[in-house]
Order: sequence, then C-alpha cells, then structure tokens
Amino acid sequence: MNEINDDEVPKIVSADGEPLFEEHTAERSKERVKESGEYVPVIIKRTDETLRHPDDILEKAIEEGLEQLVRPGLSLFLSAIAAGMIICFTVMAVGVMTTIVGDLDSGFNRILVALVYPLGFILCILSGTQLFTEHTATAFYPILDKRANLTVMLKLWAIVISGNLFGGLISAGLLSAADDVIHAADGYLVIAQHMLAYEYSTLLVSAILAGWLMALGAWTILSTSSTASQILCIYIVTFVIGVGGLHHSIAGSVELFVALFTSNAIAVSDIAVTIVVILLGNAFGGSVFVALLNHGHIRALNK
Repeated sequence: MNEINDDEVPKIVSADGEPLFEEHTAERSKERVKESGEYVPVIIKRTDETLRHPDDILEKAIEEGLEQLVRPGLSLFLSAIAAGMIICFTVMAVGVMTTIVGDLDSGFNRILVALVYPLGFILCILSGTQLFTEHTATAFYPILDKRANLTVMLKLWAIVISGNLFGGLISAGLLSAADDVIHAADGYLVIAQHMLAYEYSTLLVSAILAGWLMALGAWTILSTSSTASQILCIYIVTFVIGVGGLHHSIAGSVELFVALFTSNAIAVSDIAVTIVVILLGNAFGGSVFVALLNHGHIRALNK
C-alpha cells in the first residue's frame, strides 16, 4: 500500500496563504486520497422479472398501440402476411394430432389436440409479426385514451386482417402441397367440419370468448419482461382456447382453407360467412372485455 504524503493532500488556504483546516481535517483528506486510489468502478445490472403495475402495463400497451397505428401500411401488411403464414404450424400440429386420435368427441382427445395448439401461436407472437387477435385490444387503447381516432384503428384492422388471411391462404396451399409428407388431410377435414357444425350465433359467442382470451394473453405478456413468462402466458391462453374448442379467426381460417384444398367436402360458400362471424366475435371480445374494461378500471383508479 502506498503511503500518502502531505504534498499529495489538497491544501485549502486563505487569500493570505494561511491554512483553513485543522489537523483532523488534513488526516481525513489523506484518507480520501487513499480511498480514491483503491476505488474500482462496478456496474450493477438489474434483472427485474417482477410483474409490472397495471398503470405501467396500460402505458406500455398505449405506446405499442400508437407505434402500430403510425406504422406504414406496407410494413403492416407484410408483417400480417408473415403472421398468417406462421400460424399454419398450429394448424399443421393440430391436423396431425387430430389425424392420430381420429375425432374430437373424446375429452382425452381434445386435451391431446389442445396440447399442440399453442405451438404456432408461440412462434407467431414471439416473432413480432402482426396477428389480428393479439393486436385487437392493443390498437384500441390509444383510442380509449383519446390519443388517436377510430378511423385509423379500423384502417389498421383492415390491413392486418387482409394480410393475415392472405398469408393464411398461402400457408394453407403449402400444407396441402406437402400433405403427402404430413399426412394430416383427415384431421383438417374433422377440424373444418367441427367449425362449420354450429349456428352463427353459437359461433359468434365462441369467437368472443377466444378474442377475450387472446387479448388477455397480449395484456399479460406486457406485464412481464421474461421471455419464459411470455411463452407461458401464450401457452396458457391458447391451450384454453384449444381445449374449449373455441374459434380463433386466423388459425380457423387457415384450417378451413387447407380443408378446402385437401377435401371435396368443403365449399367456398361454406367458409366465407363463418370467417366473417369469427372475425367479428374476436374483435368484440378483445376490444370490449379486455381493452375497454382494463382502460376503464385503471383510469378510474387514478382519478
């Protein structure tokens, strides 16, 4: 350890050159010089995996919604196409599992199918692409907070839905072309018939529940910064959708498209209205049961 000389200690003197400190002050100055020489800078990085406060989640959701609302239309459309294509891996997994189990009447079979249902959603959402049901509520928060107008949000919805359906049509064609390898045509037909077997009123309620769950999943994803937690959030909500047999507009559209391509038992006229009804239900469930209620109770809490 180097000794500190008196000459190394900063001197505080008056205008006449008289010392302005006492002996104990000089000793403390020596200690400070010594401490400065021994100081090693350390950067502490905090890993915060705690849940965010609802206020913070809402602000984050509004920021993300605003980012999407001002995003160029072409960028949105291409991202939406990518999401519609990626979601085909959920359809493929469900089709293969349904082909294996044979039907969806057994409770155990439904659980097996639901176990693989989240896989494409995890890939799609974590990739950052634009999936309509995930961004239904997110785009609505800035409207509720009076930071954007309804027309801009409806334009975003139209672009994302169009891109998702176009991407879904492409991916359905790819699944159909690869079915000699995948061997899931029987499963696709079972799933499509399951979707088309219901009255439109029942289908609408089912889609509202699915949209509610998907928007709730997007909200819980914003509540944590941990990727593992985000994957768990996605898995939980999509597993519940799968095990309940609820109707998701984009994944359901791909299921109908691929059944149309691989079977003569499905017609275009059968699927068009079904897709529209499910889209309306998903939009209502996400925007009302999640966006409107979450924004309302958080803003009311802060008044």
